[in-house]
Amino acid sequence: MEGDYVARMETALIQTISTGLSQSGVRDHNSRLLLSLVQRNVALPGTDIARLSGLSAPTVSSILRKLESDGLVERGDAVRGKVGKPSIPMRLAPTGAYAFGLKIGRRSANLLLMDFVGKVRAEVHLSYDYPLPSEIFAFLEEGIRALTADLPADQRTRICGIGVAAPFELWNWHNLKGPRAKSFQTWKDVSIAGEIARFSPLPVMVTNDATAACQAEHIYGRGKAFRDYAYFFIGAFIGGGVVLNNSVFEGRQGNAGALGSLRSIGLNGESMQLVDAASLHLLEARLQEVDQDTRQLWTDPTSWKRLSRYVDPWLSQTAQELAKASLSTCAVIDFEAILIDGAFPDYIRHELVTRVRRYVATQDTRGLIVPAIEAGSIGANARALGAACGPIRANFFLNTHQGLSAA
Repeated sequence: MEGDYVARMETALIQTISTGLSQSGVRDHNSRLLLSLVQRNVALPGTDIARLSGLSAPTVSSILRKLESDGLVERGDAVRGKVGKPSIPMRLAPTGAYAFGLKIGRRSANLLLMDFVGKVRAEVHLSYDYPLPSEIFAFLEEGIRALTADLPADQRTRICGIGVAAPFELWNWHNLKGPRAKSFQTWKDVSIAGEIARFSPLPVMVTNDATAACQAEHIYGRGKAFRDYAYFFIGAFIGGGVVLNNSVFEGRQGNAGALGSLRSIGLNGESMQLVDAASLHLLEARLQEVDQDTRQLWTDPTSWKRLSRYVDPWLSQTAQELAKASLSTCAVIDFEAILIDGAFPDYIRHELVTRVRRYVATQDTRGLIVPAIEAGSIGANARALGAACGPIRANFFLNTHQGLSAA
């Protein structure tokens, strides 16, 4: 069960490191509830926290004092009303906790250090043809040293873990070529957490990369505005996530929302997966055919405009496939919205969403409630940011946002 899994993970996180407030986390349910409410609403006065939590005002006041003394929340600027004392909202303290987030992608890896309010404090990047285990772990080890170099010693004890976002069955990319491709297959026998334990005592949480991106969108992006939605993230391969009752649903084995595996129909009527019809690797393949450097897609955002003659057909095909896939997901669960994001410039995301809306309007929607088609808001860093969310959520927040309200 998902709840049992998270409970075990929280216990492991608490037991792994016994020093430092953030590394032992918050165990009390009511404290986690209040932190979750403050995080979801950005800042709240004590009266609103009491109303939303159902706890008494004295209880809320006592918990907030403890959280403030522990450095997890801080007072915002006083808000003066027409009568009575000014209201003082409480908000998360940025330095209350930190976590590393590592994204392992097909063409690049990103490592970032995220603070308690979701701000990226520092990050490093690695590009490659294929991600090999030895290179990834060397990059992570050196990256941890580099990202903590300027962090004060007392704040280093507040780093609560390492989140890793990686594709499901990372080794199972079927179209790899060359001698490095054989080395790439060794991922099948690699324990990511075990390898990281060789050089870091921090607890590790491994998450499907698209699920991690969905988590980042839901916590820090536009996903807060919707209760139930499906999420598509387009990287080298397309993936997805599912949000139900204000909570990212990970599923029995952490692979829920594997939307890239939805069935599609090829130009010749053959059955194929969405991942083979609406992913950036298709655009890469086209650029390779015309002797264009594909690395510019990942390293130079301005290249997308220069390459518009190749990007535009890719946009049209991807939009058509996403329109069909969006309606297919809504045939199972009547999502109120479909959110679309990816590792591309903001204007490409906007254009893609516009085209998906247009294609949805032309589809046969009998028996369906057509969802709103909306743009995500995090972008390429969503997977690494979502990975860093894992340790922080496990240590400080409730496992689900179900029942948490906006003020």
